[in-house]
Parts: sequence; structure tokens; C-alpha cells
Amino acid sequence: MKWLLGSNRHITEAQQSFTFSRRAFFLGATQIGIGTLLAARMGWLAVAENEKYSLLAESNRVNLQILPPRRGWIVDRKGRPIALNKTAFRVDLIPDRLLDKDAVIGQLQQIMRLTPEDVARVHADLKKAYGFQPVPVAENVDWETFAAVSLRTPDMPGVAPSEYFTRFYPEGASVAHLVGYVGAASAKDYETNRDPLLITPGFKIGKAGLEKTQEAVLRGSPGAKRTEVTARGKLVRDLATRPDVPGKTVKLTIDAGLQDFAGRRLGLESGSAVVLDCQTGGILALASMPAFDPNSFSDGIGRLEWKMLQEDDHIPMLNKAMQGLYPPGSTVKPAAALALLQAGVDPEEVVVCDGGYRLGNRTFRCLGRHGPMTMRHALMKSCNTYFYAMGRRIGYDRIAPIARLLGMGQEFDLPMPSQRYGTVPDSAWKMRKFEKPWSQSDTLNATIGQGYVQASPLQLAVLAARIASGKHLEPYLIAGQQKPARPLAIPAEHLAIVRDGMDLVVNGDGTAVASRLPLPDIRMAGKTGTAQVRKIAGAQRGQSGAWKYRDHGLFVFFTPVEAPRYAGAVVIEHGMGGARAAAPVAKSMMTYLFDPARAMEELTALEANWGGDVNTRMARKAAAWKSAGNSSEAAKAGAQGSVDDAEVRQSTQEGAAAPTPVNRDAAAVPEPETATNPV
Repeated sequence: MKWLLGSNRHITEAQQSFTFSRRAFFLGATQIGIGTLLAARMGWLAVAENEKYSLLAESNRVNLQILPPRRGWIVDRKGRPIALNKTAFRVDLIPDRLLDKDAVIGQLQQIMRLTPEDVARVHADLKKAYGFQPVPVAENVDWETFAAVSLRTPDMPGVAPSEYFTRFYPEGASVAHLVGYVGAASAKDYETNRDPLLITPGFKIGKAGLEKTQEAVLRGSPGAKRTEVTARGKLVRDLATRPDVPGKTVKLTIDAGLQDFAGRRLGLESGSAVVLDCQTGGILALASMPAFDPNSFSDGIGRLEWKMLQEDDHIPMLNKAMQGLYPPGSTVKPAAALALLQAGVDPEEVVVCDGGYRLGNRTFRCLGRHGPMTMRHALMKSCNTYFYAMGRRIGYDRIAPIARLLGMGQEFDLPMPSQRYGTVPDSAWKMRKFEKPWSQSDTLNATIGQGYVQASPLQLAVLAARIASGKHLEPYLIAGQQKPARPLAIPAEHLAIVRDGMDLVVNGDGTAVASRLPLPDIRMAGKTGTAQVRKIAGAQRGQSGAWKYRDHGLFVFFTPVEAPRYAGAVVIEHGMGGARAAAPVAKSMMTYLFDPARAMEELTALEANWGGDVNTRMARKAAAWKSAGNSSEAAKAGAQGSVDDAEVRQSTQEGAAAPTPVNRDAAAVPEPETATNPV
């Protein structure tokens, strides 16, 4: 027994008690330490980290939604809306919240009846998007479809149906190049300014025109909405809403009625029309046609419609009023006449026109055999021979400064993305550009608005307004931004002589007699112009053949003659003559300003022959284009995804950068401008 116990030691009761107490103390201390650590951690979480975990818990229960601000309206001088907002429904996908992309898109295809092209587009857009940047599935969704998607949202993570304010342009294409359009912010926009508002479904920013340049004024401030939701995201109740602050209204100098009328009156032509207020310089109309429908762009233009716009040789994406450059032709003869007067030429001096002017071994032809011509009659008949002879006498270096004084070759301070300022050449300009001296043939061509001379329709409108008013008017678009207009450094008697000549163009025996206003006691003065785009010999001479080789038609004007109130310019690309194509448009616009009912009656009759108004014709053309495309083309277009900003920008820049032919030989084969039949 002793051997089994291994010793003779006896364990006393005191020893047993001590051993137990030591072990109990160790275990107790350990438990207390662990408890203390747990209590400290719980205290840390409950006190120090309280705000963090309260927010996390709140975020599981409460959904915070940014409410895009309502965009400010754009209105005309009388308060008539040109761009406004209307309520609509949309469905977006949020890439970072998509768990099963294919399954979700498949469900949406069934619920929303999406076409295969729509599905291909959504897949393509998802590949280009990332994070929380919304990818639009459809905009302007009807209520039934929106409700059906909303009911199934808990079962489709990543789907974001929403109610939003969409932009609406009542006049459609007529105001496209003026106001531009809005669109969703691109990834590049978000990278530049990481504002969460930019990736909020339904929020759009200005992409072109006034919508872009006035973005800071029109945007407004976002609101917010807090809602209580279940763990699966189902709405329980609304908690609180902070309303948005709408953007400010931008009031323009534009007359919305005239703007729409001008766009519609240009009809089937490719051209532009500009009208200015002779008292203030305010722009009343700035129309360029053909154009695009800004409503389509704001809602997300389809690939097929975009392809149609790109392939149109009339370049609907180009703002021709400000970015189009043309040889101004005879519309600059009033400027040449003012330069002649300043150089001391007697306006009653006679130049005999026998059908042309000989310079060396070359004959510069006139529009006809006009016989004896004074300055007023040379303007009335648009006699090239008179201006050849007088221009050669004083030299073009004395004409160019007057042309610039009247607005040619100038850039104006306007809230538009871009404008081109053309060319008013002189001897120094030619030496800089070509390292060649100025020739006498250059003078003859430039004096009648051909050769190197190029101008935009806006510049020609300013020229007419400054001659009519005798003031250095500066065009402006935003109400309240009028600039003081100093008198022109041109004697009043010189201006009166030129105005008389322009009056005779329309109301005498001039080149635009068919465009007299059908209004008692109101006369319109003007100057026609026919500008060639290339040298064409023989009987054809730019009046027939391929559209792109036909002459341009131009007209500058002001009304009424006695006390000018309105002035402007019309340019019809390849219209084959100012009297034939451009002057009738000016006549209609001026009639509208003094007798709207009569002008609208005439326009309605014209549109009936054209196949409806501009928006009706565009919709029919787009539908025909889509129906003509086969399924493979549609699928290919859908696979390219939505049209992005870079593509639109590139298309616009290519149209603006298209070289304008410089026709140094145009004066050798001039075209008749007189229209004998009313248009």
C-alpha cells in the first residue's frame, strides 16, 4: 500500500483547502479578466462607436434617396416656355447591385416587352458602365409597365424604377440648335466631379446649346427622401422628405413664335435664318435647318435614328446660323458701297455696264447688260460691273475695314458653345497665309463677296442691323445683357444712300421685287446674293445638277424702311439664288411679325405641299428609316450601345470643320438673281 502511494506523506485538510482556493482564484481571475474585456469592448461599441453602428443599423432600416432637382425653364422674351419639365417614369439598372444580370434583364424583357435590340443595347451599356452609374433600360415608361416593374423590384436586385422630370421642348426641331438638349452624365463627367447627384437615376445635365452653357443657372439643388424598408428592401413607410430647389429660369431675347415659324418656313431646305432687334441687338430668331429633335436626344436617341442623322448630307447636327461659313456674294455690296463713299466716290457717278468688266485678257461677267449705273441703281440691279470698276479704283484694302466694322469676320460674345468667324481678306492676310501678293483679280472677286471672303449668317444679320440702325449693335441672347451701342463711324448721309439702294432692291425694279411685303405702308429693304461653290462653265452654271454643286442663295434685309425695327439674314444652301430661295423666307418672317395670322395661313398651305410641319416630316422619315433597316442592322446597332457624348461631339465638329470651297473664279460666271415670279 505504501508502495502504491509512493510515499508516507499525509495530505492534510488545510493543504487540500489551500490547493482548491488557489485554483479557484486563478479561474475566477481569468473569468473576471475576460468579463472585463468583454464589458470594455461592449462599452467601446456602445459609447465610442455608437454613432457608427447606429448609422449602419439605420441604413438597414432606412433608405436615403437623392431627389434630382427640377431644371429651370428656358423662356422667350414674353415668358413663353421654350424648354420645360414634365413628369415621367423610367427604369434603370445599377451595375453594382446586380446579382444575376442575365436573369434580371430576362425578367425585364418579359415585363416591359423589350425588343432584342433593346436587350442588346442594355448589355452593351452595362459593359461600358461601372459602379453606381445608372444604365437606362427605358425612359417615358407608361404607368402600367412602371407599376409592374415596381411590384417586382424586391425580386430583381439592381433594378431602379423611378419617377422623374424629363425635359420637354414644345417646338421640337425648330429650337434644337438654339437650346441644345440634356442627357445623362457620362462616366467622364463623374470622374471630373464626383458628385453623387450625377449618378442619380433620372438626373440629366446640359449637353449642347444653351442647356450646356447655362448649366450652373438651370441645375438647381437636389432634395432627399427617407423611407423605412424591410430587410428585402420593401417599402414600409415614408419618413421625411426634403424638397429640391428648382433651377432658375433663363429668359431669352428670342421670340418663340418667330423662332418656330422660321424653322418651319425653311421647309425642305438646308439653311438658316437670323433676325435681330434693330433697337437693342437682341436676337429674335436663330434657326438652322434641318435639325434634330431635342426631345429624342433628351430621352436617349436610338442608334438607327442617330445613323440617319449622320448620313444626311444636309448635316442636321450643324448649327448653320453660327457655324456655317459661306461666300456672302452680293449681300456684301452695301458694305462695299459704304467704303466707296468713304473713299470719296460720288454716288451719282455713272459706270456703263455692257455685261462685264475686262481685266487684262480676262472678262469678269456681270448679271446682264445694265447700261448706265449709279451707286443706288447698282445696288438695285446688283451690277457686278459697277463694283468691279469702283472696287479696283480704291482697292480692297479700303473695303475690308468697313466690312469688319459692320460685323464680318467678328466673333460675338454669346452664350453658345462655338461659332466661326469666317474671313475678311486683305493684302496682309494673303501674304501671311499664302506668302503671295494680293492681285487685282482678288479685289474684283472680294468686292462682290466671292473669292476668299467667307461669313456666317449671324454676321450677315449683324451687317444688316448695323446698316439699318446706324449703330454698333452687339447681338445678345440672354435678356438683361444688352450692351450700349455707340454710333457707327460712318456718316449718316452715306448710310442713307445705301439704304435707298437696298429699298430699291425690293420695292423698285430690283432683284427681289417678288418679295415685297403684302402689307400696306410697310416696306422691307434688302440685298440678294448668289454665291457659287465652284467654277461651272457652260449653260449649267450652278443652277442645276447635283445638289452639292448648286449655288447658295442669300438675302440680308431690314424692316420697316423708314424706321428699321427688325433686320436679319437668310442663307439657303445650294438654293440657286437669293431672290429665288432666301428672300421669300425673309418676306414670310417679316409678314409674321406684323400680321401673324396671314403668315401662318400661307405657311400652312406650304406645309401641306411639303408633307406636314417639320416635326411630322422628321417623325415620318425616322419611321421609314427604321422600317427600311433589316433585323441584322438593328441588332448590330443595338450591340453598339447608346449614343455617347463623344460621338455627338465628333459629328458636330466634323460638320463644322468641313472645308468651305474658296472659289477664286466665281466672278467669271455669275448667275442671275432676279426672280420675276412671286414665291
